[in-house]
Amino acid sequence: MDFLHSFSIVLLATCRDVIPIITLIAFFQIFILRQPVPHLKRVIMGGIYVVFGLALFLAGLEKALFPVGNLMATQLSDPAFIYGSENIPLTPDWKAYIWVYLFAASIGFSTTIAEPSLIAVAYKASEVSAGTISQWGLRITVAIGVAFGISLGTFRIVTGTPLYLYIMIGYIIVILQTFFAPKNIIPLAYDSGGVTTSTVTVPLVAALGLGLSATVPGRNPALDGFGLIAFASLFPIIAVMGYAQIMQWKVRRSRDKNNP
Repeated sequence: MDFLHSFSIVLLATCRDVIPIITLIAFFQIFILRQPVPHLKRVIMGGIYVVFGLALFLAGLEKALFPVGNLMATQLSDPAFIYGSENIPLTPDWKAYIWVYLFAASIGFSTTIAEPSLIAVAYKASEVSAGTISQWGLRITVAIGVAFGISLGTFRIVTGTPLYLYIMIGYIIVILQTFFAPKNIIPLAYDSGGVTTSTVTVPLVAALGLGLSATVPGRNPALDGFGLIAFASLFPIIAVMGYAQIMQWKVRRSRDKNNP
C-alpha cells in the first residue's frame, strides 16, 4: 500500500509535468498547422506508455538508486573505513580516498551508459550520419568523460579546492578544442554534455556528492556537496571533441603514410 500511494503521487506529478507539453503540441497542431494528428490512436497509446514508464522509472530512482548512491558514498567515505578506527586526522588525506574516486568513476560511467537521453541522441546521430557516428562509440566516449569528471569532482570535495577553478580551466580547454576539432562534431559534443544530466545520472550523482561531503572531515554538504553535475556536463564535451581530434589525427597520419 505504501508503494501504491507513493507511486500514485509520482504518477500525478508526471502527468502534471507532461500536460503542458501535450497542450502545446495540440495547440500548434490544431490551431496553427490546422491538420489532424496522424496515427492518433498510436500517439495516445504511446503517450500513456511514456507517462507510466516515466513514473515507474522515477519511483524506482527514489526507492532504490538514490538511497543506494547515498549509502555507498557514506560507507566508502566513512573515516573509520578510510583510516581505521583510530587516528582519524582533522584534515583529510586525498590519497586515502582511492575507493571513492573509483566508485565515482564507475557510477558515472554506468549511469551515463543507461541514460535514456544519451541513447536517443546517439541513435539520432547515427541515423543522420548514415552510421558514420557509432551509437556505442558515442555513448562510451561520453560515459568516459562523465566518469573522469565525477571522479575529479569527488577529488575536489575531498581536497576542498574551489569549484570555479576546475570549471574555468575546463571551459578554457573546451574553447581551445572548439577551434581545432572537426566542425561537424562540435554541436554534437556540446549536446552530449547536456544529455548526461538527466533522469538517471542526476539523482545518483547528487546523492554521491551530498553523502561524500557529509562524511569527509571539514566539509559542508551545503557548500561542498553540489557541483558534481557541472563536472558531468563539462567533461563529456571535452571527451567527444578529444576523441574526434584523435580520429582526425589518425586519418591524416594514415594519408601521409600512403601519400609520401
